[in-house]
Amino acid sequence: MADEVLKEQIYTVPLRVVKKVPIWKRANRAVLEVRKYLVRHLKAEDAQIKLDSSINEHLWKRGCEKPPLSIRIRAVKFADGEVQAELA
Repeated sequence: MADEVLKEQIYTVPLRVVKKVPIWKRANRAVLEVRKYLVRHLKAEDAQIKLDSSINEHLWKRGCEKPPLSIRIRAVKFADGEVQAELA
């Protein structure tokens, strides 16, 4: 991991689209939507994004069927292209 930080920002990721999938797939889809949002906004590859366990715990806190409608994330992009995201 490079020490040089290119970009650090707090994002509010909307998760309303998760309500359109079947009820037993919602938390799984929420994790995918967070990754998709970070790929789009930070111009990174999907393999370069590392999500902290606090994000996963927050999305699964109320179970698989009721993830939150939005989540605030602090994302840091490093010089080598790696993105680390944690709960803000």
